[in-house]
Amino acid sequence: MKILTVAIPCYNSQDYMRHAVESVLVGGEDVEILIINDGSVDDTGKIADELEQEYPGVIRAIHQENGGHGEAVNAGIRNAKGLYYKVLDSDDWMDREALVKVLEKLRSFIREGQLVDMFLANYVYEKPSVHKHKAIRYEGVFPQEKVFGWSDIKKFKISQNILMHSVIYRTQMLLDCGLELPKHTFYVDNIFVYTPLPYVKTMYYMDVDLYRYFIGRDDQSVNEKVMMGRIDQQIKVNKLMIDAHDLNKIKNKKLRDYMVKYLAMMMTVSSVFLIKEGSEESLEKRTELWKYLKNSSRNTFRLVNKQVLSKPMQIRGKAGRKMVVWGYSISRKLYGFN
Repeated sequence: MKILTVAIPCYNSQDYMRHAVESVLVGGEDVEILIINDGSVDDTGKIADELEQEYPGVIRAIHQENGGHGEAVNAGIRNAKGLYYKVLDSDDWMDREALVKVLEKLRSFIREGQLVDMFLANYVYEKPSVHKHKAIRYEGVFPQEKVFGWSDIKKFKISQNILMHSVIYRTQMLLDCGLELPKHTFYVDNIFVYTPLPYVKTMYYMDVDLYRYFIGRDDQSVNEKVMMGRIDQQIKVNKLMIDAHDLNKIKNKKLRDYMVKYLAMMMTVSSVFLIKEGSEESLEKRTELWKYLKNSSRNTFRLVNKQVLSKPMQIRGKAGRKMVVWGYSISRKLYGFN
């Protein structure tokens, strides 16, 4: 029995994928590493096959036609044999000591017959180009050293969000909630962490810096210029998140409040990039996006619109747009993203 499946989506990742894979090997036979070769045209597939031969029973290479990051994650879920499921991007890595601690805790859940739906750990922004790294931790939000539910959480700070980097899901829960990410779409990690949340009943948080999130490649999807060029992809993800749940129907208030905060953040990011682009077409897309939210669920629109960041995103006029861009620039410096 495998405790943890780590899926590593790879597209033309020959230059850095080994580092990601090797960071997980410390888990030994308890870990299953799925290298999802998503239609690469370089040596990614060859390297995946070599690693599978080198570590039989631990590494599996899965080759598929290019379907994008979401379809690679879907393939990982479909093929996972581990009780828990974690996604690791091919240019990121895991802290080995932290992973050993996480696995030991997951083993204890199995021994005690108490499998939590979601396991959380810290992640670290790694920005070597400026010799900077910043850990995102959840102290003061989640209880520690105990299993808890949504009613036990405290208020999140602006910088504290549950991202793909911080979550390990129980595999069967992902299957039960029917999570299916869209093909050929960027930024689907937001759907991955948002859609299953109402199905999560039990959680555990370990205060270790597990996931190392690399930022700095010019072609990286979170590079600001790249994101602005793919704004239609971001809008598509926003709409899929809007369609996923009527937040007014989420009974647990703390869960609802967090999901409202997260959706508002995503709407804000899209709005900022549309405002920064500045063309009439982009400004119209911003207006249409907020109309889509309002038409989908007036209750959800009202909840999102109460967030501090939401109302400025809908301000018309140059002065309002300048204020939005200024606020975004300050946030970038404070939290080190992009």
